[in-house]
Amino acid sequence: MSATPLLALRGISKRFGAVQALTSVDFEVHAGEVVALVGDNGAGKSTLIKVISGINPIDEGQVLFDGRPVSLTGPQASTALGIATVYQDLALCDNLDVVGNLFLGRELRGAGVKKALGWLDETAMEQQASDLLKRLSVSIPSVRTQVAALSGGQRQSIAVARAMMGSPKVVLLDEPTAALGVAQTKQVLDLIRRLREQGLGVVVISHNMVDVFSVSDRIIVMRLGKRVATFDVKDVKQVDVVAAITGVKKTEVAETLHTEAP
Repeated sequence: MSATPLLALRGISKRFGAVQALTSVDFEVHAGEVVALVGDNGAGKSTLIKVISGINPIDEGQVLFDGRPVSLTGPQASTALGIATVYQDLALCDNLDVVGNLFLGRELRGAGVKKALGWLDETAMEQQASDLLKRLSVSIPSVRTQVAALSGGQRQSIAVARAMMGSPKVVLLDEPTAALGVAQTKQVLDLIRRLREQGLGVVVISHNMVDVFSVSDRIIVMRLGKRVATFDVKDVKQVDVVAAITGVKKTEVAETLHTEAP
């Protein structure tokens, strides 16, 4: 892993009126690393992700990409740098097939007369879609299957694949396994591992500690708009992370987890 983070935020602060959403937050993700961003509702996770994706302009701080200072002036600036975001609602079009979703807004035009007539190059789009899904090891019945007919795990995988169309370097995933069953969750977590293997920096927001420990290399904990803890997954236990999230003593958390255990 490179000593220089692929994406680094330094001293990021953001205020909405009287609400201080982020206070001097540092954040970093390296190439080939999965970082889990965790915290209770209102901890500042979503605000931080929206800063990275260019939706929320920062009030104070600095953003570095590949070690160079950059300005995230909007979603297009973020995308141009190589940052892709997959939100929890996925924003897929159920009435379109997989190819239509992957190429929505970036359709390939035919050549010659077909281009003049405004016809799309369906063959090229279908081939590129198939190649991308094969590279990501995403299994679906056909690239011509309507998205509405896919399972939750397959839909999440298509949303991630669409984000990969621009060849990003960093992928942000907001609750990627929420409301998925066991088999579908495994499918999505395997996809996240493949993104890491391909050298991407992956940021996962999740409330599911089992998934966090299964797929991430580091865990960054936020509470009340501040970064309060950082853990290497191989050196930490769930009780430590939950204690950092809640601000409750580890002994009390351990007692609660023991009480809730089946």
